[in-house]
Amino acid sequence: MKFMLPMEKYFGKFELVHSFYGAMPTGVTVSETGRIFVCFPKWGDDVKFTVAEIVGNQLRPYPNLETNLANPANVAMSFISVQSVVADGRGTLWVLDTAAPNFSEPIKGGAKLVAVDLQTNRIRNVYTFTEEVILPTTYLNDVRFDFRVGKAGYAYITDSSSKGPGAIIVVDLETGNAFRRLSGAPPTSPDPYFLPKVEGKILMNRNKDGSISPFRLASDGIAISVDGKTLFFCPLTSRHLFSISTEALRDRRIHETDLLSLVEYWGEKGASDGMITGAKGNVYAGDYENNSIRKIMPNGNMETIAHDPRLLWPDTFSIGPDQYLYMIVNQLHRQGRFHYGRDLREKPYSLLRMNINDLPAPSF
Repeated sequence: MKFMLPMEKYFGKFELVHSFYGAMPTGVTVSETGRIFVCFPKWGDDVKFTVAEIVGNQLRPYPNLETNLANPANVAMSFISVQSVVADGRGTLWVLDTAAPNFSEPIKGGAKLVAVDLQTNRIRNVYTFTEEVILPTTYLNDVRFDFRVGKAGYAYITDSSSKGPGAIIVVDLETGNAFRRLSGAPPTSPDPYFLPKVEGKILMNRNKDGSISPFRLASDGIAISVDGKTLFFCPLTSRHLFSISTEALRDRRIHETDLLSLVEYWGEKGASDGMITGAKGNVYAGDYENNSIRKIMPNGNMETIAHDPRLLWPDTFSIGPDQYLYMIVNQLHRQGRFHYGRDLREKPYSLLRMNINDLPAPSF
């Protein structure tokens, strides 16, 4: 006689968009015309190009191979190690270059935000940062835009440092002037009491020499409201969701202490890497501990819209014009640095999508 025991229930319908058999991807974005771009930071894999476009079933270096070859003589005009790519819905691909291969100190002058014209496939603008903005510990992680304020709009970037202060970096896209906000504040910092558990096991830094230490990463996930007035953010090693007025972030007359008092707490949403906002005002966030995706509604209610064992570390999200939520799934937690140098990742990594009946939130 066979006994059938109850099993955990999985839900959410996914489609495979692309399988990656080479380097591990982190970022994905879908343009308003449906073009798909991905990025591969240099974390130890053999990264032949750090930004690519998926054309058919092929990866093509974007905008070309030459730009993807780090040039020590011209670090501002070549990609070094790209963590995030974001199509803004109006013809531009924004490339966020950490300039910090293997989480090293950023190469001087190399950390940047680059605007690539999707019509000509050429670099249009490069925004570099001062030493007051890019600290020796800075790791530029993700970026969101609002083109409805200022003369050319503003960008908001998370610094997800593992060794120094986390922050939101605010960039005036007209002048290139950038500054840190909430630098080292509790909402942009790792939760000191959080112990991540993935695939049933505690996730810690476990080095080849046998030493271990807590896994700590600061502000990472970021999303902007439909009207551009609220910025949502979360540290990577935390289950908490925070928000703040973008107007307050931009206003340097507001002292950091007073700015901290303006941060709003939304509760636990699970531990997230990527986040994105839809046109209906919902924020979509991954939960890497539970192989899940959450939807946070404007009223604060939260709903799990997908739970699937294949969601082995849902990383970056993007919403396409086809009303699908695209996500990179990359087994980040199986990297060798968490397992005494043993790489437990199983190829392929994947780009998945699910229909959410929602368009991307407008930024203009």
